[in-house]
Amino acid sequence: MDTPAPMVANCVAYDAHGNRLRKITLDEISDVLSEPDTFVWVGLVEPDEPLLEKMGEEFGLHELAVEDAHNAHQRPKIEAYGDSLFIVAQTAQLIGGNIAFGETHIFLGNRYLLTVRHGASLSYAPARRSCEQTPAHLACGPSYGLYSVLDFIVDNFLPIVEEFKKELQALEQDIFAEAYKRDTIKRLYDMQRELLTLKLAVAPLQDILNQLVRLHPNLIRDEVRPYFRDVHDHVSRVSDAINSMREMLTAAMNVNLSLITVRQNEVVKRLAGWAALLAAPTLLASWYGMNFRHMPELDNPLAYPVMIAVTASICGLLFVVLRRAKWL
Repeated sequence: MDTPAPMVANCVAYDAHGNRLRKITLDEISDVLSEPDTFVWVGLVEPDEPLLEKMGEEFGLHELAVEDAHNAHQRPKIEAYGDSLFIVAQTAQLIGGNIAFGETHIFLGNRYLLTVRHGASLSYAPARRSCEQTPAHLACGPSYGLYSVLDFIVDNFLPIVEEFKKELQALEQDIFAEAYKRDTIKRLYDMQRELLTLKLAVAPLQDILNQLVRLHPNLIRDEVRPYFRDVHDHVSRVSDAINSMREMLTAAMNVNLSLITVRQNEVVKRLAGWAALLAAPTLLASWYGMNFRHMPELDNPLAYPVMIAVTASICGLLFVVLRRAKWL
């Protein structure tokens, strides 16, 4: 079967002692599995339907699981199909300051591990190399490879939260700045929304790992269960970090909006102070602007200077009073 190289990231056979035997072709999978004390680890990237059908034939996968693996956008879950497990885990990458999400579909059997990556996801080559460097652990079989993949996925979540925390610290200057910046509140909202999506990706992993710690004795070796427990602890730590970060973002948004309201109140208060200051001369000028014959001091030569002096005194008095009240 001719398969485009980019869709097959790796296809390797291992012996019962965890030693790497060799790379194999997809057509050799069934032959290797017919040999005793061997298992196969295959990694696929955005496979098409014929390739998944080929994997279904080689590993004897359930048709419903193969269908789910072909159709991305599945919710995180773990399902048992006879003597195999089908696991869906969401992945995340920080690209251009925003979180891009992807999926990894994992098929686990007694003698095989198949990973199918969709969307934003880093290569699992580092997880594979780590396993190959510790054959004593990989001798536990595909379940240890599953642990390495899940641990790799979870370890990529925490740096995203830490990067958001650094960005929030940088945004604090804009939050407390004198001038209102619309982009600041928009970015805070975007970060809040992305962290909520990340939370929805992380939370189901706790249930998945709980099952891997407690259930499926025919697929999960007892020696590997403590490692899954460790990944569960990492997921809990990531979940707590996300919750803390969301609370900090909510507080930052509230502080930003409160400061905007305070600044607006200060502006309104100053405008009201100047309006009160201008009200006195406006009132006096409006009286003397009326066309009446008999008005106070109208025939006195000093009436005009006295009126100006009285108006200036009233304005000065109002200015002092309003300035002390911090309305100006």
